[in-house]
Amino acid sequence: QQALQWVTAHVKPYVPATKITGIAVGNEVFTGDDTSLVAKLVPAIISIHGALVQLGLDQSIQVSTPSSLAVLANSYPPSAGCFQPELTGIMTQFLHFLSTTKSPFWINAYPYFAYKDSPNGISLDYVLFNPNSGMVDPYTKLHYDNMLYAQVDSVLFAMLRLGFNGIEVRVSETGWPSKGDQDEVGASAQNAATYNRNLLRRQYGNEGTPLRPKMRLEVYLFALFNENMKPGPSSERNYGLYQPDVSLAYNVG
Repeated sequence: QQALQWVTAHVKPYVPATKITGIAVGNEVFTGDDTSLVAKLVPAIISIHGALVQLGLDQSIQVSTPSSLAVLANSYPPSAGCFQPELTGIMTQFLHFLSTTKSPFWINAYPYFAYKDSPNGISLDYVLFNPNSGMVDPYTKLHYDNMLYAQVDSVLFAMLRLGFNGIEVRVSETGWPSKGDQDEVGASAQNAATYNRNLLRRQYGNEGTPLRPKMRLEVYLFALFNENMKPGPSSERNYGLYQPDVSLAYNVG
């Protein structure tokens, strides 16, 4: 009943004037600090979807939840992708819902974090989509010329391991900080412009990943604005294309 009230108040009045394609229930709940929410997540998703069905909106609006890459126990090489063992039960329920409703698995994927943690072990060109020799997955022999596509394919392999094949993976968040603290290697306006520009070029080219080359990978950029009030390291405040006063943070081209 509450789900129906919520969709009736917050979604129904705005379509079709506003193009709403998805509802994100929670954010990174599977790996969040509040473990009590995990058991409530799938029932909440099912309730929201049920409300959309009642209102005749389920064909145009999909329901899912964005996950961080921390849901994976292993992501390298992509063919070794698998979920954290303690998530197997709940993940199977969630994937069953996605499969039956033809909804996407949303992943928040940030190659920046991998580079920051290992700048000497990971090629900057590989994470920025610049020309580079890339890597070949030793098991599938697929060639990857950037980390984001490798991360997405590792999620596809993790789903395959649980017996789910046809679910689409979309990137619900990715981006690069234009500023950071001294220890935040790689956080710069130049790298942010390069990452987002190169990524958008590939979006315009309708590219898929090496595992699903014919299915366009849908990506949402994080973020439109810098969040100057956000706590934590300074990179967290500097993912935006714009400053809070609407001036350009840097020119993405």
